[in-house]
Amino acid sequence: MTTFVVRVEDRPGVLTRVAEIFRRRAFNIESLTVGHTETPGVAHMTIVVDADDTAARRLEAHLYKLVNVLRVDTIAQRPAVFRDLAMIKVATTAETRAQIMQLVEVFRARVVDVAPASLIIEITGTEDKIDGLLEVLRPYGVLEMARTGRLAMVRGSEPGPGQKVLPEVEVDDSAPAAPADVAQSV
Repeated sequence: MTTFVVRVEDRPGVLTRVAEIFRRRAFNIESLTVGHTETPGVAHMTIVVDADDTAARRLEAHLYKLVNVLRVDTIAQRPAVFRDLAMIKVATTAETRAQIMQLVEVFRARVVDVAPASLIIEITGTEDKIDGLLEVLRPYGVLEMARTGRLAMVRGSEPGPGQKVLPEVEVDDSAPAAPADVAQSV
């Protein structure tokens, strides 16, 4: 698996154009997470695909061709921090509630909602940690689960070798995302 961390202008249509890069080249996106950053007008995308090193370099080059892409980090051998988030609704009774709450503590998760017949548990961590909690909760009855994709951030503060850093771009939110004829072709 290859993980891309992409910084883009936070504008309508950018996600579609980025996803189209992967679709055109027949890569299935295994995980996609998008959110705001510390910089107004800039979004952070974490994209996970099954690609070898050669394909990853090609995908990175194609991403940089998009006008709205500001920076691309391909995380392979570089030190990085990865996290997922899951919310799990599990069935509970008066007899099982204490057992489930002990399991939640062991996994360093937390209960975010309590109802008479269920608990909603929030857990953040690696995919393996979330899968582990899910397995121990299954015997109690998992009623519902919602899970984010992988979120990644490269460790350290300086760009690594081969990492391109483009100058800061001022984003004009009042301008249209793309001309109508370009939007139709994407």
